[in-house]
Amino acid sequence: MILALQTDGPVTRIGIVPGKLVEWESGRQLADDILGRIRDLLKKHDKDISDLSGIIIFSGPGSFTSLRIGHTVANALAVSLDIPIVGSRGDDWLDAGQKALPKAKPGQPVWPFYGAEANVTRPKT
Repeated sequence: MILALQTDGPVTRIGIVPGKLVEWESGRQLADDILGRIRDLLKKHDKDISDLSGIIIFSGPGSFTSLRIGHTVANALAVSLDIPIVGSRGDDWLDAGQKALPKAKPGQPVWPFYGAEANVTRPKT
């Protein structure tokens, strides 16, 4: 069973492939909510985290923080479960990810593509 994640902005999409991705307004709550949402999705399909055989994540471009959170969670799951993960971009990211996943090896993390330099605010002095 393959988990798909798209965390590039204030709306997050997750799903089991093949199937439709569900979405929610994650806003600034993505880090707090994403693991619970994944757990609930798996439970809805009568599955457990150990049933995952691969992960596909949308790699960008998008929000620096949202992409970073999504990739951290996806990479951590993939490493802990010893399953492959792929990242892909573009409108056909999910199809491209499904094609790439059989060639991916466990233990190889994926990196976000931000599309621009991060806009980091300087600390106040």
